[in-house]
Amino acid sequence: MSNIPVIIVRGKNIPEAWEKAVIAVWKDGIEIKTEYDKKDDPPSKDCTMIMEIEDPMSEPRIHRAFPGGLEDLEIYRQEVIFGVHDHWIKPEEGKWLYTYHQRLFGYPGKSAKIDQIAYIVRKLSQTPYSRRAQGITWNVDVDPPADDAPCLQRIWCRITGEDDDLTLNMNTHWRSRDAYKAAFMNIFALTDLQRLIAQKISEKIGKDIKIGRYVDISDSFHIYGSYYDEFKGFLKTVENRTFEERTWDTEFAEPMFEDARLRLEKERKNG
Repeated sequence: MSNIPVIIVRGKNIPEAWEKAVIAVWKDGIEIKTEYDKKDDPPSKDCTMIMEIEDPMSEPRIHRAFPGGLEDLEIYRQEVIFGVHDHWIKPEEGKWLYTYHQRLFGYPGKSAKIDQIAYIVRKLSQTPYSRRAQGITWNVDVDPPADDAPCLQRIWCRITGEDDDLTLNMNTHWRSRDAYKAAFMNIFALTDLQRLIAQKISEKIGKDIKIGRYVDISDSFHIYGSYYDEFKGFLKTVENRTFEERTWDTEFAEPMFEDARLRLEKERKNG
Protein backbone atom coordinates (compact mmCIF):
# COMPACT_ATOMS: atom_id res chain seq x y z
CA MET A 1 0.00 0.00 0.00
CA SER A 2 1.29 3.46 -0.92
CA ASN A 3 -0.44 6.29 0.94
CA ILE A 4 -0.08 10.01 0.31
CA PRO A 5 2.22 11.17 3.13
CA VAL A 6 1.05 13.81 5.60
CA ILE A 7 3.80 16.31 6.41
CA ILE A 8 3.70 18.99 9.11
CA VAL A 9 6.16 21.89 9.21
CA ARG A 10 6.41 24.93 11.46
CA GLY A 11 8.21 28.23 11.17
CA LYS A 12 8.19 31.61 12.85
CA ASN A 13 7.76 33.55 9.60
CA ILE A 14 6.57 32.94 6.03
CA PRO A 15 9.94 32.25 4.35
CA GLU A 16 11.01 29.78 7.03
CA ALA A 17 7.80 27.74 6.88
CA TRP A 18 7.54 27.81 3.07
CA GLU A 19 11.16 26.78 2.61
CA LYS A 20 10.77 23.88 5.03
CA ALA A 21 7.58 22.78 3.28
CA VAL A 22 8.98 22.65 -0.26
CA ILE A 23 12.12 20.84 0.89
CA ALA A 24 10.01 18.35 2.86
CA VAL A 25 7.77 17.43 -0.08
CA TRP A 26 10.84 17.10 -2.29
CA LYS A 27 12.49 14.70 0.16
CA ASP A 28 9.49 12.80 1.51
CA GLY A 29 6.66 13.27 -0.97
CA ILE A 30 5.16 10.42 -2.98
CA GLU A 31 5.88 10.22 -6.71
CA ILE A 32 2.60 10.43 -8.62
CA LYS A 33 1.38 11.47 -12.08
CA THR A 34 -0.69 14.59 -12.72
CA GLU A 35 -3.28 15.48 -15.35
CA TYR A 36 -0.90 18.08 -16.78
CA ASP A 37 2.18 15.94 -17.46
CA LYS A 38 3.77 15.87 -20.88
CA LYS A 39 4.91 12.54 -22.30
CA ASP A 40 8.47 12.64 -20.94
CA ASP A 41 7.86 14.51 -17.67
CA PRO A 42 8.87 12.74 -14.46
CA PRO A 43 6.04 12.22 -11.94
CA SER A 44 5.35 14.97 -9.45
CA LYS A 45 6.40 14.92 -5.81
CA ASP A 46 3.26 15.20 -3.68
CA CYS A 47 1.98 15.14 -0.11
CA THR A 48 -0.74 16.49 2.12
CA MET A 49 0.93 19.47 3.78
CA ILE A 50 0.14 21.32 6.99
CA MET A 51 2.14 24.49 7.56
CA GLU A 52 2.00 26.50 10.77
CA ILE A 53 3.40 30.04 10.70
CA GLU A 54 3.69 31.28 14.26
CA ASP A 55 3.97 35.01 13.53
CA PRO A 56 3.00 35.69 9.89
CA MET A 57 3.64 39.43 10.08
CA SER A 58 7.16 39.05 11.48
CA GLU A 59 10.14 39.92 9.31
CA PRO A 60 11.58 38.77 7.07
CA ARG A 61 8.34 38.16 5.14
CA ILE A 62 9.84 37.53 1.70
CA HIS A 63 11.93 34.63 0.39
CA ARG A 64 14.30 35.80 -2.33
CA ALA A 65 13.99 32.51 -4.24
CA PHE A 66 10.22 32.48 -4.72
CA PRO A 67 9.52 32.22 -8.48
CA GLY A 68 8.33 35.68 -9.41
CA GLY A 69 9.23 39.33 -9.10
CA LEU A 70 8.47 41.69 -6.24
CA GLU A 71 6.16 43.76 -8.45
CA ASP A 72 4.24 40.58 -9.27
CA LEU A 73 3.96 39.79 -5.57
CA GLU A 74 2.37 43.16 -4.79
CA ILE A 75 0.01 42.92 -7.76
CA TYR A 76 -1.09 39.47 -6.62
CA ARG A 77 -1.66 40.77 -3.07
CA GLN A 78 -3.84 43.53 -4.46
CA GLU A 79 -5.76 41.03 -6.60
CA VAL A 80 -6.65 39.04 -3.47
CA ILE A 81 -7.24 41.94 -1.06
CA PHE A 82 -8.68 44.66 -3.29
CA GLY A 83 -9.87 42.83 -6.42
CA VAL A 84 -7.84 44.98 -8.80
CA HIS A 85 -8.37 42.44 -11.58
CA ASP A 86 -11.92 41.34 -10.87
CA HIS A 87 -12.90 43.05 -14.12
CA TRP A 88 -10.92 40.35 -15.94
CA ILE A 89 -13.56 37.79 -14.92
CA LYS A 90 -15.28 37.09 -18.25
CA PRO A 91 -15.61 33.33 -18.75
CA GLU A 92 -18.01 33.87 -21.62
CA GLU A 93 -15.07 35.45 -23.50
CA GLY A 94 -12.67 32.68 -22.53
CA LYS A 95 -11.08 34.85 -19.82
CA TRP A 96 -10.88 34.37 -16.02
CA LEU A 97 -13.58 32.31 -14.34
CA TYR A 98 -13.05 33.84 -10.91
CA THR A 99 -10.63 35.55 -8.54
CA TYR A 100 -10.24 34.75 -4.85
CA HIS A 101 -11.33 38.30 -4.08
CA GLN A 102 -14.52 37.86 -6.07
CA ARG A 103 -15.38 34.56 -4.39
CA LEU A 104 -14.63 35.86 -0.87
CA PHE A 105 -15.93 39.43 -1.10
CA GLY A 106 -18.71 38.89 -3.65
CA TYR A 107 -19.59 35.21 -3.82
CA PRO A 108 -22.16 34.66 -6.60
CA GLY A 109 -25.23 33.71 -4.59
CA LYS A 110 -28.57 32.79 -6.13
CA SER A 111 -30.18 36.19 -5.53
CA ALA A 112 -27.25 38.49 -4.65
CA LYS A 113 -23.50 38.65 -4.17
CA ILE A 114 -22.37 37.63 -0.68
CA ASP A 115 -19.52 39.40 1.12
CA GLN A 116 -18.13 36.54 3.19
CA ILE A 117 -15.34 38.65 4.68
CA ALA A 118 -17.92 41.11 6.02
CA TYR A 119 -19.74 38.12 7.54
CA ILE A 120 -16.54 36.90 9.25
CA VAL A 121 -15.91 40.37 10.66
CA ARG A 122 -19.51 40.69 11.87
CA LYS A 123 -19.63 37.20 13.36
CA LEU A 124 -16.36 37.48 15.28
CA SER A 125 -17.21 41.01 16.44
CA GLN A 126 -20.36 39.58 18.04
CA THR A 127 -18.95 36.21 19.17
CA PRO A 128 -15.15 36.13 19.03
CA TYR A 129 -14.94 32.42 19.89
CA SER A 130 -17.46 31.33 17.22
CA ARG A 131 -16.48 28.33 15.09
CA ARG A 132 -18.64 29.55 12.18
CA ALA A 133 -16.49 32.40 10.87
CA GLN A 134 -15.53 31.01 7.49
CA GLY A 135 -15.69 31.76 3.78
CA ILE A 136 -15.65 29.39 0.81
CA THR A 137 -14.62 29.72 -2.82
CA TRP A 138 -15.93 26.55 -4.49
CA ASN A 139 -18.98 27.04 -6.70
CA VAL A 140 -20.57 23.67 -7.42
CA ASP A 141 -22.45 25.07 -10.42
CA VAL A 142 -19.36 26.01 -12.44
CA ASP A 143 -16.12 24.78 -10.86
CA PRO A 144 -16.12 20.94 -11.18
CA PRO A 145 -15.70 20.89 -14.99
CA ALA A 146 -13.52 24.01 -15.19
CA ASP A 147 -9.96 23.78 -16.52
CA ASP A 148 -8.77 26.24 -13.87
CA ALA A 149 -10.90 25.61 -10.78
CA PRO A 150 -10.01 27.36 -7.49
CA CYS A 151 -7.15 25.86 -5.48
CA LEU A 152 -8.14 27.75 -2.32
CA GLN A 153 -11.30 26.19 -0.92
CA ARG A 154 -11.97 27.77 2.45
CA ILE A 155 -10.72 30.21 5.05
CA TRP A 156 -11.60 29.89 8.72
CA CYS A 157 -11.00 32.40 11.53
CA ARG A 158 -11.41 32.44 15.30
CA ILE A 159 -10.41 34.85 18.06
CA THR A 160 -8.78 33.69 21.26
CA GLY A 161 -7.94 35.53 24.48
CA GLU A 162 -9.71 38.00 26.72
CA ASP A 163 -10.42 41.76 26.51
CA ASP A 164 -6.99 43.38 26.02
CA ASP A 165 -5.32 40.22 24.67
CA LEU A 166 -7.44 39.23 21.68
CA THR A 167 -5.75 37.29 18.87
CA LEU A 168 -7.08 36.34 15.43
CA ASN A 169 -6.10 32.83 14.31
CA MET A 170 -6.63 31.86 10.67
CA ASN A 171 -6.65 28.60 8.69
CA THR A 172 -6.76 28.22 4.92
CA HIS A 173 -7.63 24.99 3.12
CA TRP A 174 -6.44 24.18 -0.41
CA ARG A 175 -7.43 21.24 -2.62
CA SER A 176 -4.29 21.52 -4.77
CA ARG A 177 -1.13 23.61 -4.62
CA ASP A 178 1.99 24.13 -6.69
CA ALA A 179 4.36 24.06 -3.74
CA TYR A 180 7.24 25.87 -5.42
CA LYS A 181 5.62 28.23 -7.93
CA ALA A 182 2.40 29.32 -6.18
CA ALA A 183 2.36 28.66 -2.44
CA PHE A 184 4.63 31.51 -1.33
CA MET A 185 2.61 34.21 -3.11
CA ASN A 186 -0.63 32.63 -1.87
CA ILE A 187 0.54 32.74 1.74
CA PHE A 188 1.89 36.28 1.47
CA ALA A 189 -1.49 37.53 0.23
CA LEU A 190 -3.69 35.43 2.53
CA THR A 191 -1.81 36.50 5.65
CA ASP A 192 -2.40 40.09 4.57
CA LEU A 193 -6.10 39.21 4.38
CA GLN A 194 -5.76 37.95 7.95
CA ARG A 195 -4.30 41.33 8.89
CA LEU A 196 -7.18 43.12 7.14
CA ILE A 197 -9.80 41.04 8.95
CA ALA A 198 -8.12 41.75 12.31
CA GLN A 199 -8.07 45.47 11.49
CA LYS A 200 -11.76 45.53 10.56
CA ILE A 201 -12.78 43.70 13.74
CA SER A 202 -10.61 46.09 15.80
CA GLU A 203 -12.41 49.06 14.27
CA LYS A 204 -15.81 47.49 14.86
CA ILE A 205 -15.35 46.57 18.53
CA GLY A 206 -12.91 49.30 19.57
CA LYS A 207 -10.28 46.86 20.80
CA ASP A 208 -6.91 45.86 19.42
CA ILE A 209 -6.89 42.48 17.68
CA LYS A 210 -3.46 40.89 17.38
CA ILE A 211 -2.54 38.72 14.41
CA GLY A 212 -2.04 35.16 15.57
CA ARG A 213 -0.77 31.99 13.96
CA TYR A 214 -1.64 31.11 10.38
CA VAL A 215 -2.19 27.48 9.41
CA ASP A 216 -2.10 26.44 5.76
CA ILE A 217 -3.51 23.00 4.82
CA SER A 218 -3.10 21.55 1.31
CA ASP A 219 -4.64 18.24 0.23
CA SER A 220 -2.15 18.04 -2.65
CA PHE A 221 1.06 20.01 -2.13
CA HIS A 222 3.20 19.21 -5.15
CA ILE A 223 6.32 19.90 -7.16
CA TYR A 224 5.86 19.18 -10.87
CA GLY A 225 8.33 16.91 -12.63
CA SER A 226 8.43 19.36 -15.54
CA TYR A 227 10.56 21.82 -13.55
CA TYR A 228 12.75 19.53 -11.44
CA ASP A 229 15.93 21.10 -12.84
CA GLU A 230 14.77 24.57 -11.84
CA PHE A 231 13.90 23.36 -8.36
CA LYS A 232 17.34 21.83 -7.92
CA GLY A 233 18.71 25.35 -8.40
CA PHE A 234 16.55 26.44 -5.45
CA LEU A 235 18.02 23.62 -3.34
CA LYS A 236 21.54 24.81 -4.15
CA THR A 237 20.58 28.33 -3.02
CA VAL A 238 19.39 26.96 0.32
CA GLU A 239 22.56 24.92 0.69
CA ASN A 240 24.99 27.71 -0.13
CA ARG A 241 23.45 30.82 1.44
CA THR A 242 22.50 31.78 4.99
CA PHE A 243 18.85 32.37 5.88
CA GLU A 244 19.51 36.12 5.98
CA GLU A 245 20.95 35.92 2.45
CA ARG A 246 17.87 33.99 1.29
CA THR A 247 15.27 36.49 2.55
CA TRP A 248 14.20 40.15 2.40
CA ASP A 249 12.35 42.39 4.83
CA THR A 250 9.25 44.11 3.48
CA GLU A 251 11.05 47.44 3.78
CA PHE A 252 13.55 46.33 1.13
CA ALA A 253 10.71 45.41 -1.24
CA GLU A 254 8.70 48.60 -0.74
CA PRO A 255 10.20 50.55 -3.71
CA MET A 256 9.28 47.64 -6.03
CA PHE A 257 5.84 47.43 -4.43
CA GLU A 258 5.38 51.14 -5.14
CA ASP A 259 6.33 50.54 -8.78
CA ALA A 260 3.65 47.86 -8.90
CA ARG A 261 1.05 50.25 -7.46
CA LEU A 262 1.96 52.86 -10.09
CA ARG A 263 1.66 50.18 -12.76
CA LEU A 264 -1.80 49.25 -11.53
CA GLU A 265 -2.86 52.89 -11.44
CA LYS A 266 -1.68 53.39 -15.01
CA GLU A 267 -3.55 50.24 -16.02
CA ARG A 268 -6.71 51.52 -14.34
CA LYS A 269 -6.52 54.89 -16.11
CA ASN A 270 -5.96 53.25 -19.46
CA GLY A 271 -9.01 51.04 -18.97
